[in-house]
Amino acid sequence: MVFKNKPLNLISFFLFVFIIFGFGVKPKSENPDKVYLFAYSTLKNNGKNGLHFAWSTDQQNWFSIGPEFGFLKSDFGSWGPTGKSMSEPFLVQDKAGVFHCFWSVKDNVFAHSESKDLVNWGRQNYIQGMKNFVGKNQDKSVISNVQVDEKNGQYLVHFSESGKNYFSATRDFKSYSSSEIDATSLKLRKEIAINGEVFQGTLFKVDWSLVDNMIKKMESVKFRDKQNTTSPKSDSLLFVGLKPVKAEIAIHTEKAKKISNMLTGVFFEDINYAADGGLYGELIQNRDFEYSLHDKKGSDEKWNASMAWNGDFKIVKENPIHVNNPNYAIISKGSISNFGFDGIALKANDKYNFSVFAKGTKAVVRLKLASGETLAEAKFTPSTSWKKFDLILKVSKTVNDAHLEISTDGETAVDMVSLFPQKIFKNRKNGLRLDLAETIADMHPKFVRFPGGCVAHGDGLHNIYRWKNTIGPLESRIPMRNIWNYHQSMGLGYFEYFQFCEDLGAEAVPVLAAGVPCQNSSDGGSGQQFGIPIEEMDDYVQDVLDLIEYANGSVNTVWGKERAEAGHPKPFNLKYIGIGNEDLISDVFEERYKMIVKAVQQKYPEIIVIGTVGPFFEGTDYNEGWRIADELKLPIVDEHYYQSPGWFINNQNFYDSYDRAKSKVYLGEYASWGNKFYNALAEALYLTGVERNGDVVTMASYAPLLAREKHTQWNPDLIYFTGDEVKPTVNYFVQQLYGQNPGNHYVESTLRLSDNNDEVRKRVAVSVVSDEASGDLIIKLVNALPVAVTPAISLDHLAPTKNVTYTVLSGNPELTTARPVTQQLSVATALSKELPPYAFVVMRIKTK
Repeated sequence: MVFKNKPLNLISFFLFVFIIFGFGVKPKSENPDKVYLFAYSTLKNNGKNGLHFAWSTDQQNWFSIGPEFGFLKSDFGSWGPTGKSMSEPFLVQDKAGVFHCFWSVKDNVFAHSESKDLVNWGRQNYIQGMKNFVGKNQDKSVISNVQVDEKNGQYLVHFSESGKNYFSATRDFKSYSSSEIDATSLKLRKEIAINGEVFQGTLFKVDWSLVDNMIKKMESVKFRDKQNTTSPKSDSLLFVGLKPVKAEIAIHTEKAKKISNMLTGVFFEDINYAADGGLYGELIQNRDFEYSLHDKKGSDEKWNASMAWNGDFKIVKENPIHVNNPNYAIISKGSISNFGFDGIALKANDKYNFSVFAKGTKAVVRLKLASGETLAEAKFTPSTSWKKFDLILKVSKTVNDAHLEISTDGETAVDMVSLFPQKIFKNRKNGLRLDLAETIADMHPKFVRFPGGCVAHGDGLHNIYRWKNTIGPLESRIPMRNIWNYHQSMGLGYFEYFQFCEDLGAEAVPVLAAGVPCQNSSDGGSGQQFGIPIEEMDDYVQDVLDLIEYANGSVNTVWGKERAEAGHPKPFNLKYIGIGNEDLISDVFEERYKMIVKAVQQKYPEIIVIGTVGPFFEGTDYNEGWRIADELKLPIVDEHYYQSPGWFINNQNFYDSYDRAKSKVYLGEYASWGNKFYNALAEALYLTGVERNGDVVTMASYAPLLAREKHTQWNPDLIYFTGDEVKPTVNYFVQQLYGQNPGNHYVESTLRLSDNNDEVRKRVAVSVVSDEASGDLIIKLVNALPVAVTPAISLDHLAPTKNVTYTVLSGNPELTTARPVTQQLSVATALSKELPPYAFVVMRIKTK
C-alpha cells in the first residue's frame, strides 16, 4: 500500500492504535459491568498534577488512567513553587450520584469541587475551616475525610489544624456550619499499591461506563496534545515528497456578510517594564524614592527607597511634598546620581525637560557619562520650602549609558526628580516614548485594552488596581507594588491611557477587577479567593461607576470636572468596560461580579460590558463564565488562550460553530508561545478563521504587547525594546498587516488544492474582506507549507483597477528575521503570483 503525500494518516493510525491499546484497556467484549475506582494524588511536581484515578476488577491488579492523568487540578495560589497544589484529596458521592472532591491546599482553607462524571468538574470554592474560631488559625487545613451523616442528612468534613482535629457540616456543599472539635478518629482512606507504589485515597465501586468515559477523555486529550505538537522539523518529516501545490481560489464577491472592523487592537499591561522604563516617557528610575522592599516581597535587599540612586544622601519622611509620596532625599555637600533604566539614552542636539521638587541650597543638575564628561547642565536655587523647578537640558552627544547627577555645596532636599525627552508622542505633557508609541500606532489598532491583565486585579486584595490612585498631579498619585514583581509609579495612569487611545484613534477598553484579586495571587494568603468584603462592595461598585463618569461626564459632574482639570474638558466617549480578567469563577466571584455588572447596566445601559470566561479555551472557568454571560445577556465576553503553533493550525474553525444569538467574543489575549516565523504563520492562519467569523468575534489582541530586554517576566512578547532601540518581532508584522488591512464585510471564497491531504489543507488558508470606506478588496493568503503554492484566483462580478498593492512576508520558519516587502503589481500578475514556502501575502485591490 502506498500513502503518497499522506504520511500523517499513517502516523495518526499507528498513534491511535498505540493510545487505544497502550493504557491497559480491555476489548469491549471483556469489559465488566462494575469495577473498583480509586482516587488519589501524588507529590510529584510539588503536588500540581492534580487528581488521579486507577481502576480494578479485583482490587489486586490496578490500571492507572493516564498514567496519573490530571482529571482535576487545584487552582489555588500562584504558579510559583507552592501554588496550584493538591494534597489529601477525598471523594464522597451524594445521594444524587454527584461526586464531591475535597482537598488540602497550602493555606488555612480546604477546597471543594463537584462532578457528575469525574471528567467535567464544576467551579472550585475555598472554605475557611477555622472561620468561626477566635484568632482564625493561620495554619494549613488538612482534609482527613468526609463522612456521610445519613441520620441528619448532612456531610461532615473532617480536617486538622495545628495538630487538632475539627469537623464542619454541610447539606448543600455551599454553606458550612461552625467548626467543632472532632473527637472521632475515622480512617476512611484506603491504601492501594499501583505499579509498586502505595497511595492513600478513596475507593468506590462504579459502573464500567463511567471509567470507560474517563479513559476516552484521557485518550482524546493525549491524542490532541500529540497532534498539536508541530514544528518546521516535524513538517519536514510529515511532508516528505510533497510537490508544489496549486490552489484554485474563487472569490464570490456577491456573497458577503457584515463583520466587525475592530478585529485588530492592542492589549497593554504593565508587564516586562512596559510602562515605567518603557512606554512611559520618564527616563529616571525611582524618581520619587518610593521603591520598597515589598515590591519584590523582600527578596532583594537592594530594592528599597534608594534603588537606582548613588551618592551622598539619606532618605527622610518629615514634611514631604504630599502624603501619598512620603519619601524624599537630602543631599549633603555632595551629589546624587541616577542611571535610569539600564542607563539613560540621549540624542545629540535634542532637548530634555528636567523637573524637580527641591528645598535648601543652590544646586546643579548635569547629564554625564561614566568618564565624567558632561553632556548638559543647568542650575537651580531652592528656598526653605518645597518648590518645583522646570529646566531644559540640551544634549551634546548621542549615547545610551548616561546618568543624571544633582550636586550641591550645602544641603538640598529633592523629590520627584524627572527627565523627559521633548520629542514625545503627540507632544503630550507627561507623555509617551515616541518610538514605542509610533510602533504601536503603526499597527493601526482599533482599540486599546488596559491596564491589564493580572495587573488590573492584582496580587491580593490590597493590590487591586484602583484607577483613582492614578490620576491627578504626579506627586499625589499612589504608587504600588506590581504583581509582576517590580514597582508601578502610576505616572502612566488612566488619564494618559485615555489620551493615548484618543491619539491613536482607538476605542478605550479599560478593565477593572471584579471585586476579587488575581486567581494566581501569591500575596494575602487565603484572601486570594475571598474577595472584597461584601460590606465594602458598594464603595467599590461606586468606583466603577465613577470611572465612567470620569471618562464621559460633563464638566459639571464631580469626576468630569477632575478630567477637565487634567486638561481634557471634552468627554473621552468611553463605550466599553471590561469587568474581570481570567478569574476563577467561584461563588465569591459571581456574587461580586453580578453586583458590578448590574450596577453598570442600570446606570449606564449604553456602556458595552465585556465579561470574562477564564484563561483557557475550555474547562470549568470557561464553561462557568459563559453560563453567567448567558444569564446576564452580556454583549461581549473576553476569551484568552496561549497555545502551541499546532493548536492554532488545527483549530482554525474554532468559532465556526459559535451560537450567533449569544454574546459576541473579544479574543483579549492569545499567542502561540514563540517569536519564530513559524509561530507568526500559525497566528496568521488562525486569524483567517477569526476574520471569517468576524460576525461573532468583534475584537482580538495579541498578548503581551511590550517587553524591555533583560527585564521580562513573560515570553513571548510582540515588541521588545532597549533604552534606544525598538525591536518588533515577526509576530508584530502579522498583527500590523491585519491591522492595516481590515474590512467590514467578509467575502465568501472557495479553495481547491491540488493535494487533498488534510494536513496540507490546514496549512493553506484564504480570507477575503472588503472595506466599504475605501472600496478596496483585500485578499489574505497563508502558506504554512515547506513547498510553494501557486494560486489561480478568480473574481466574480468585480472590475478591479490596474494595480494591486502586494505585500509578502516570507522566510525561514525557524528564524525571526522575516519582514514584509510591498510592491505594486498588475492584477493578473498578483492573482497568480507564486507564494514561496512559508509565506503570508496580503493583496489590496482597488475596485471601480
